[in-house]
Amino acid sequence: MRETRGRIPGLDGLRAISIVIVLYTHTISTPHATWLPDIAVFHDLGVRTFFVISGFLITTLLRAEYEKYGRISLRDFYIRRVYRIFPAFYVYLAAMVVLAAIGWISVPREDVIYAATYTMNFHAERAWWLGHLWSLAVEEQFYLMWPLVMAVLRPRRALWFAIGGIVAAPVLRVTAVLLWPDIWRLTDQAFPFVFDALATGCVLALARERLESSPLYVTWLDSPTFWLLPLACVVALAVPRTGFNLAFGVTLGNVGIAMAIHRCVRHPTKLVGRVLETRPLVYIGALSYSLYLWQQPFVNRHGDSIVNSFPLHLACAFGMAMLSYYFVEQPILALRARRAARKRAAVAGPGDLSGQ
Repeated sequence: MRETRGRIPGLDGLRAISIVIVLYTHTISTPHATWLPDIAVFHDLGVRTFFVISGFLITTLLRAEYEKYGRISLRDFYIRRVYRIFPAFYVYLAAMVVLAAIGWISVPREDVIYAATYTMNFHAERAWWLGHLWSLAVEEQFYLMWPLVMAVLRPRRALWFAIGGIVAAPVLRVTAVLLWPDIWRLTDQAFPFVFDALATGCVLALARERLESSPLYVTWLDSPTFWLLPLACVVALAVPRTGFNLAFGVTLGNVGIAMAIHRCVRHPTKLVGRVLETRPLVYIGALSYSLYLWQQPFVNRHGDSIVNSFPLHLACAFGMAMLSYYFVEQPILALRARRAARKRAAVAGPGDLSGQ
């Protein structure tokens, strides 16, 4: 698999497809867009793909750090995540609070508290403006837990921990619905019920070489008919949320997404890989975090303002995402890069000329 300075080819393109799916599912019920077909499999596919990608990418980076240094620095990991996640997130949250304070929108106080503490995925009754932050809460909880698991258990045993998560989540979903029917709305949001999507990406990152050492698996992965199986698995996500979906459909969907990711990162120069690496998709993928944050107030199925109408709402969402990307994300990431460079220079010492 070709990687460049920590970047894995294809992942930005996959992120782009994921955010486009999210935008599509939000758009179909907005003014002037009701003619768009409602594709059932899309309802869960976009965010779920983000989860599997996140598990795969974060685990790949943590594993590389462990193999290089023999340890994982939790402090450095959390500092990197703070630089990457917090600024754009809290700028968006602050903007919504200001709009609520001047009376333009209505945001309950408890929504703000759950959002600010990254616990929105345990809060089912919420207003539209911050409702999408449940998925970022899942990601943040994953960032808190998984590096610690990797550091304590080491990659080999962490693999079994992730496999355990994949097995346990369907059991927890079904048990929760049977014992506490009122929890139904959280079975696709609360961390214990959705960790298996992230864990599936973790397993792919930790078991990739083992999988690729199997001639049978590689033959199938490289075959022209490969795409039939992951597509069939993903279609399982279109089954309405029933016992089958909770117990099997979600797991099949996760596995199908992971298989597609494996094929794309293994063959970045084949047709699908080349498409994912085209400049528009790479750019949208880089923009996807800010775009996910800022699409919510514009691509609003409950709004009737002109800025909530197709296609103006998409233009507004992209405009705000670009402002967030260039004036919040990029300057903060530049600060992170300078901090990392200072740390490397301090470790190298004035007498070390190896970096010259």
